[in-house]
Amino acid sequence: MDYKDEIVILIPSLNPDNRLINLVEELIANGFKNIIIVNDGSSVEYNKYFDKLKEKTTILYHAVNLGKGRALKTGFNEYLRKYSKKCGIVTVDSDGQHKIEDIKKVSKRLVEEKDKLILGSRNFDLSNVPFKSKFGNKITRIIFGFLTGLKVSDTQTGLRGIPTKYISKLMNVSGERFEFEMNMLMEAKENNIDIMEETIETVYIEENKSSHFNPLKDSLKIYAIFVKYILSSIISFVVDIVIYKIVFDLLINNLANYTIIISTIIARIISSLVNYRINKNTVFKTSNNKSIIKYYILCFIQMIVSAILVEIIYNLFNRNYEVLIKLVIDSIIFLINFKVQKEWVFKKEEIK
Repeated sequence: MDYKDEIVILIPSLNPDNRLINLVEELIANGFKNIIIVNDGSSVEYNKYFDKLKEKTTILYHAVNLGKGRALKTGFNEYLRKYSKKCGIVTVDSDGQHKIEDIKKVSKRLVEEKDKLILGSRNFDLSNVPFKSKFGNKITRIIFGFLTGLKVSDTQTGLRGIPTKYISKLMNVSGERFEFEMNMLMEAKENNIDIMEETIETVYIEENKSSHFNPLKDSLKIYAIFVKYILSSIISFVVDIVIYKIVFDLLINNLANYTIIISTIIARIISSLVNYRINKNTVFKTSNNKSIIKYYILCFIQMIVSAILVEIIYNLFNRNYEVLIKLVIDSIIFLINFKVQKEWVFKKEEIK
């Protein structure tokens, strides 16, 4: 059986042009028979492009623009309804940036590697890549690697091969717009789904002006988990200071010799519980109630490591710069803590 018979092509599209028609015609000419297009709330004047493809493809409609992530999920749902016996989906962008040979490469690899998520990865070191895209991808790759421990050369590629066995699970992954594609990779990492990269041609048409990706807004959504982690820490810090002040004022006249120690302990207990609840329910979103034990083990280790390192470095500098030393040490520990909490304390259960 031809590998193309086992593949369904999924194309999310917003306000397309003739490149969508050319893409579909080329796919059909090369033997792809199953094609789903999701019109993600395009303006009325773009209906002519979808109308031309009605009889050649399955076209699904959003009444308003819901975002690329939601368009992909809509396509996933249609796939599970009609094509669940196939090998999987290959997602393709509608703007002509994915060459037919690369689509075939990813499709063939998906049929060969039925348990792996296949990424069509571009080379951003080439001279034809716009500076904005080159710089943005490298920064994203570095940050993504730190946040997840996953080394992926092209985190934002829209050309992906997704096995059938994972599609229903991925429909429940958060993200309605471009952040969904990044969250898909994070979900794969958390559930030990192997990721394989297939090198594809790097194509930029008019310096990628047709892209609907908003670098600032969509990047914030992509890195939302780390932003939430920072905000959680800030909230916990404020709680710590406020509780410390309240307890201190209540005890200062009665337990003068122990006021600072008692105030510090009570404030730290309450602020750590606040931090734990926010991280568990909002940042990492886990239902594992045993995580509180791991959380306080980590807190204890963090306190000991911080004290030892600050003491050592403080003595090396002949007892100078103690505040700066503690600030640097605790900042590094803060970043390490994020990874430890994500990978160990609040680690989600694997997809079965």
